[in-house]
Amino acid sequence: MLSYLLKSIPNLFTLGNLICGVFSITFSMNEYFRTASLLLFLAAFLDLFDGRIARKLKVSNQIGVELDSLADVVSFGVAPAILFHTLSEPSMMTSLAFVLYPTMGALRLARFNASPTVGYFIGIPITFAGLVMAFMGIFLYTNPFITIILAILMVSPFRMFKL
Repeated sequence: MLSYLLKSIPNLFTLGNLICGVFSITFSMNEYFRTASLLLFLAAFLDLFDGRIARKLKVSNQIGVELDSLADVVSFGVAPAILFHTLSEPSMMTSLAFVLYPTMGALRLARFNASPTVGYFIGIPITFAGLVMAFMGIFLYTNPFITIILAILMVSPFRMFKL
């Protein structure tokens, strides 16, 4: 029983990340943009600790890895895209950025899961890109060019060292 509870702790952090992402989407759709942005920062905080706790407790497993990616695509891919879209004036560039951003985020996560790296990332992490979008959302600022650049940087071949 204790073993099961220990294995569940990291997944509870991951589910917290996912719940923050879903609530962020809801708040964006109801025009509570700053609250939606703050929820993405909370999601990042929870995301920071899920993997660390799993490694510390020695309970890492494939389900946790997959759940983390699914939560990340919602919290740092879809939720920031919806925040951006609901804040932006309609245009072709807005539509392109809205579709491109979560698509490239999902591709980046899939690529990382297929070929994990140690000590560095290839392309910027989706969490970083999502936090840039959330930071802009706090100031009610949007820019389709920045959003498209973030999308491209997520799948770029650039190496970024992990902190």
